[in-house]
Amino acid sequence: MAYLGGPRLLDWASSPRHLQFNRFVLTGYRPASSGSGCLRSLFYLHNELGNIYTHGIPLLGFVFLLPLSIPWARISVGWLAVVHYLACVVPQLGSVLYHLFMNHEGGPAVYHTLLTLDMCGVCMVNTLGALPIIYCTLACSPLPRSAALLAYTALSSYAIICAVTAHSNVRRLRSFAWQALFRFFFFYLRWAGLGTGHPSSLRSYLIMDGLALLGGVINISRVPERWQPGRFDYWFNSHQIMHVLVVVSILYLHWGVVADLLWVTSYACPQD
Repeated sequence: MAYLGGPRLLDWASSPRHLQFNRFVLTGYRPASSGSGCLRSLFYLHNELGNIYTHGIPLLGFVFLLPLSIPWARISVGWLAVVHYLACVVPQLGSVLYHLFMNHEGGPAVYHTLLTLDMCGVCMVNTLGALPIIYCTLACSPLPRSAALLAYTALSSYAIICAVTAHSNVRRLRSFAWQALFRFFFFYLRWAGLGTGHPSSLRSYLIMDGLALLGGVINISRVPERWQPGRFDYWFNSHQIMHVLVVVSILYLHWGVVADLLWVTSYACPQD
């Protein structure tokens, strides 16, 4: 069955084997296509369309509007603002490219390259997104701050290796667990009064990680399509819900980091 001039769509059993990752999404799979064919899929209905647009539309907004919401002239540590901007944009770009070209006629080789790109984007938001948090939490402790930044970067390098070599969504989600624990240690420092930062940022960061975790759990649980296979083939399936939660999670990251960067600019560390 074709939609708005699109090609004949496939069912789960006849789709390429490397794309059979959700047995509860029964129809709407795109056939193998050239690069131009993948681009044309932006204009007809298939089961990846929602996945493309739930990150594609926010991506455009983040690329053009996010810089306007960062008070560059009032931030003293400029590289943290640049890192934060990349953390918000890169994962969404990787996801759009992955979902847009995943049915490329190059087959599994192209697919796994795109999956690696997508996982690198996820790692970037986990890595680059946390650097301003760590910096501001240890704003008055330069040596521990530098050590923590290096340690988190090394841990993130290990996480991306685990993520790109994982063979299931559960293992991919587990690959980022150590990064999450590292961040939560710094959240604890703030909560206990042992770390520094803007008073409102901790709440934003906790909501951020909560939404990201919820999205990951929904994605691996295949809810709601698990309950009614075939009904959510095109809209409101678990992966699309996860995308929406990730976008909202990034917004909370943005609000928390901007508050922190303005705070660290005006904060004077106590004199020993």
